[in-house]
Amino acid sequence: MLRKRRSHSFGSALVGGAVVAIAALVVVATGLVHTGGGSTTTPSAVAAAGDSQPAASVSHEESNTINQIYKDDGDGVAFIESREAEGVASGSGIVLDSEGHVLTNNHVVEGASSISVKLEAEGEAYPATLVGAEPNSDLALLRVEAPADKLHPLTLGNSSEVEVGDPVVAIGNPFDLERTVTSGIVSALQREIQAPNGNTIANVIQTDAAINPGNSGGPLINSSGEVIGINSQIETGGEGSEGNVGIGFAIPIDTAKEEIAQLEAGGSASAQGAEGQATEAGGFLGVSGLTITPELAQEFNLPVSSGVLIEEAVEGGPAAEAGLQGATSAVEVEGGEVGIGGDVVTAIDGQQVGGMEELAQIVGAMQPGEEVQLTVVRGEQSGSVTVTLGQR
Repeated sequence: MLRKRRSHSFGSALVGGAVVAIAALVVVATGLVHTGGGSTTTPSAVAAAGDSQPAASVSHEESNTINQIYKDDGDGVAFIESREAEGVASGSGIVLDSEGHVLTNNHVVEGASSISVKLEAEGEAYPATLVGAEPNSDLALLRVEAPADKLHPLTLGNSSEVEVGDPVVAIGNPFDLERTVTSGIVSALQREIQAPNGNTIANVIQTDAAINPGNSGGPLINSSGEVIGINSQIETGGEGSEGNVGIGFAIPIDTAKEEIAQLEAGGSASAQGAEGQATEAGGFLGVSGLTITPELAQEFNLPVSSGVLIEEAVEGGPAAEAGLQGATSAVEVEGGEVGIGGDVVTAIDGQQVGGMEELAQIVGAMQPGEEVQLTVVRGEQSGSVTVTLGQR
């Protein structure tokens, strides 16, 4: 959720990607949200500051109080301002290393003529440059020109280990209120949202930790103090509403890790072109789907216990053109609809696929025009399908 400021009358509207005010128009991002299940567990609580003792099932080594997480990780959360024709935008960021790399949402800095980053509350604003951006996953990598002693890198966790009910903390700059901390739980997993360019982002984490305009790009943190997601969008509950209603979405950190490596190396995710504009690369398969777990396989009577259950093969996309099929019916799971009856992808070029996130990473590391062999299960039959990847 990005926040932009100018002094005119206010209105509101909905778009995917950013919460902004352009000429004082507040735009609240929501995505197309689908549920993909996810196991429900009893959470090991993050103890609130001032609690007499943590939950009995959680040891001190396993869980931190909210104020401990804030003290440890707060200095690694950046306050970002970007300037463009419509005004000044603000958002949050995650310090990655002592070289000044900062991860944020692409919609926080997209189209900016200049970018500045604060690393301390009410501290100095340092100039930053855009290293690269990946609009399809709404991620951007900055490099801030700040002294090394001002940079406090955060530890990146593993979003694949996150479970529904896990306690989480969000730190960011909602409504320009620097270094605000909120807490909650993981409300659901395997949601889908739309990036501002319309691309579907899969396996998104849903949380009830308060996220508001200005939190975009900031970290969602687990009870061990590790970043498991990048806070990106909110559901506001209807026209005219600008703030949190307990439904926020964070891009999984595992989705970002490969993008980070590519962007740092000037790689293929979206390197900078000659005029400083992001040039998109990476393959496109054109499917949305669910990560198959043993529990999901048993519940839906699937023929395999791992892989990807295709919910939709985008019409005219590479997968659909190759004959892959999406869901034929839908069922209710945890308050949302899940598409079933579609093809199941178990491997790509002979490499076993553990889930949707892994499939997206493999395809994203390839180039448009490359051919891939998908191992596909349909009903009781298994076979190989050749797909020519497209351009995202």
